[in-house]
Amino acid sequence: MSKPTFSEALLNQKMLICIFTGFTSGLPLYILIQLVPAWLRTEGVSLKEIGLFALIGFPYVWKFLWSPFMDRFTPPFLGRRRGWMLITQISLFISIIYMGQLNPTTSLWPIAYLAAAVAFFSASQDIVLDAYRRELLNDEQLGIGNSIHVQAYRIAGLVPGSLGLILADHFQWSTVFIFISAFMFVGILMTFFIKEANTTPRPPETLLLAVEEPFMEFHTRLGLEKMIIFVLFLILYKLGDNMATALQTPFYIDVGFSLTEIGIIAKFSSLASVIAGGLLAGIIMIKLSINRALWVFGFIQIMSILGFAFLNEIGPVEWVLAVVISFEYLGVGLGATALVAFMARETNPNYAATQLALFTAVAALPRTFANAITGYIVESVGWTQFFFICTALAIPGMLMLFKVAPWNGEGTLQNSGTSHQSSNS
Repeated sequence: MSKPTFSEALLNQKMLICIFTGFTSGLPLYILIQLVPAWLRTEGVSLKEIGLFALIGFPYVWKFLWSPFMDRFTPPFLGRRRGWMLITQISLFISIIYMGQLNPTTSLWPIAYLAAAVAFFSASQDIVLDAYRRELLNDEQLGIGNSIHVQAYRIAGLVPGSLGLILADHFQWSTVFIFISAFMFVGILMTFFIKEANTTPRPPETLLLAVEEPFMEFHTRLGLEKMIIFVLFLILYKLGDNMATALQTPFYIDVGFSLTEIGIIAKFSSLASVIAGGLLAGIIMIKLSINRALWVFGFIQIMSILGFAFLNEIGPVEWVLAVVISFEYLGVGLGATALVAFMARETNPNYAATQLALFTAVAALPRTFANAITGYIVESVGWTQFFFICTALAIPGMLMLFKVAPWNGEGTLQNSGTSHQSSNS
């Protein structure tokens, strides 16, 4: 069977679904990492306390603990995947609204608890959306499908990180959170209109099997040594740029930009880069391979970190902000695209929910734990030196590509890169 053309691979119903899964997956995370820090900073909360808010992301790290539960049990409506989608999306809608009604100067701990609840529901939504997408796409569609998903994921950041900040200059923060939470209806409507994937496997017979089988299959397929290498790579590949963007919005505020400038210039200038990055990522992973995309995109994301250091030295110059953010969205977005496609390729479709939850949880470790100390680092060494440190921390992950995804290799750590693909053919 001949390979589909680029237009055939891109313009179909599955890719449209990937747009909606990406948007609804990215929205709550960007509320936590862009809108909430800006809210807290403008209310006088210190960088150290804002940095510690990264710890509320622990559900993204531990979500593999309850993913077997979501794999084993089916809600009494809409089916196994869609039922859990609806439950998590409605929970997110309510939690986001309620969080925004509190006052950071008097209710910082309640805000932290609610933010952790948002992170829990968001991580749970990611479990089911990732599983659904892996079951929806065949192996040949993983590169372009995950490219579209990741770019839509980042486009979602324009809602809290651009529209939300602009609205905050004109309305109370409580009103802003109500408005931004309404965008969760994009995901809710998607859930009602899509159907369960045809390749969705039967639920495990018991909860114990739902826990054991995904881990045993992964261990059998790779072995202990290769599993350790794989896990280290997931942690290190995006460590540098995750830390560099952890306090992104407070950084722009400290440089001297207003919330409206950040909303209009910093965020909307990234839209073209997101679209261009999505097309570029798709073309590269169709024409080349996921392995080579990891190399190319990894180098671009390292260079994008240095743009922040340059911006800090130049000061609040609007066109420099636009260029730096455009390049950041291109580089970091491309790197995330390749990593997501890589993780999906290493997943057995029969155990998609738990294995992808485990892989993405490991990849989220830097965003949760390393990012928690970023405020302390910045206040100790300053913004410019901080970004140099982030650049250095991005290098080990690139070096691991020699083991994990060699330039001329088609597979990764497996002796056979197609050992688990037959189950999805």
